[in-house]
Amino acid sequence: MTDMASSVRLSTGTKIYLYVSLTIIAAIVLIPLLTTALGGFKSLGDLRTNPFGLPAEWHFENYSGILFGDRYWRQMMNSLIIAVLTVFLTVTVSAMAAFAFAHVKFFGSNFLLNYFLIGLMFPAATAILPLFIRIRDLGLLNTYWGVVLPQVAFGLGMSILLFRNYFRNLPEELFQAAFVDGCGYIRFFWHISLPLSRPIVATVSIISFVGSWNSYILPLIMLNSDSIYPWPLGMMVYSGEFGTEWELVLAFITLTIMPTIIVFFLAQKHIIAGLTAGAVKS
Repeated sequence: MTDMASSVRLSTGTKIYLYVSLTIIAAIVLIPLLTTALGGFKSLGDLRTNPFGLPAEWHFENYSGILFGDRYWRQMMNSLIIAVLTVFLTVTVSAMAAFAFAHVKFFGSNFLLNYFLIGLMFPAATAILPLFIRIRDLGLLNTYWGVVLPQVAFGLGMSILLFRNYFRNLPEELFQAAFVDGCGYIRFFWHISLPLSRPIVATVSIISFVGSWNSYILPLIMLNSDSIYPWPLGMMVYSGEFGTEWELVLAFITLTIMPTIIVFFLAQKHIIAGLTAGAVKS
């Protein structure tokens, strides 16, 4: 059978339009990143007079001073702990819930699914006060769990939706054959569904990881000890009463966003496969 994609011939005008559009989109994404990275090599005066050009004098000590300081690595470790816990709980809970919604028929399943999906309409910032009161009552203020649990709760809606669409597109014959062989729901989930769901697991994991890694408002409200601050709160050390060391802020941001960029490029194939798996019903 001839591949449909190979039989499509794009006109010259369409190719030019695609290349120009993609170039513009790439520039919108890359220019701020490059400007931030270069800004970390400048002095404060050079940054104010020449924010977008190359540094007049390269100040490598801006980066080395951060890299060789204890504060940077401690905050990176705090961010990593919070992100790993968030990813693990989000993937585990949302996968089990989505499997039940996809394969188990029970009264009120649609209502319960819609209840979870309502969370997509409300960002965490809209519930800061009740969240703070609840976390305080649970005794979790100034702990990792005080940040992790709200992040997991607000990430379940999208994660369940992605997992459910993926599970529903697994071959029905596989499900029936497993049950004929005496495989129950739990064994089918752990030994068949999850091993076949690596793309969607990678997708949900990366989305949860990046969201947790870049979270600012929840750690700001829930944490009050410098020893467990994640990296977004670490930038506050460069802001004083009379001014901000913007060159160090830009260097710090560049160093802290690099892990998410690296992880994304390593897992982009799985992310795209996971996002498109439920788009077409085979």
